[in-house]
Amino acid sequence: MGQVVEATKETFPELVGSGLALVDVWADSCRPCVVLAPHLASIASTNPDLTVVKLDASKARRLCMSLQVRGLPTILLFRDGQEVARISEPNLTAERLDAWLSTVLTQQH
Repeated sequence: MGQVVEATKETFPELVGSGLALVDVWADSCRPCVVLAPHLASIASTNPDLTVVKLDASKARRLCMSLQVRGLPTILLFRDGQEVARISEPNLTAERLDAWLSTVLTQQH
């Protein structure tokens, strides 16, 4: 795939439904979310087997509630439609995200 896909509440189930999907739950008002956006694009380009999905929390409140997202940024990892890991830290950095992602991807193989 190689690019970041914008999800809506309607397209979300299909986007995370097969294979590995990394979901970036974000909002314009979340400064760390905005800072991480280019890094998520680079994750997408370097992990072709990973679908990187951006979900705007302000446009998908019910979906975020059903996913039990309580703070931003929150990054979720789905395998075949099931959440298998998440990281949610108010001061999430690109380095911390990479360390978490390499750990959880190792567990998925």
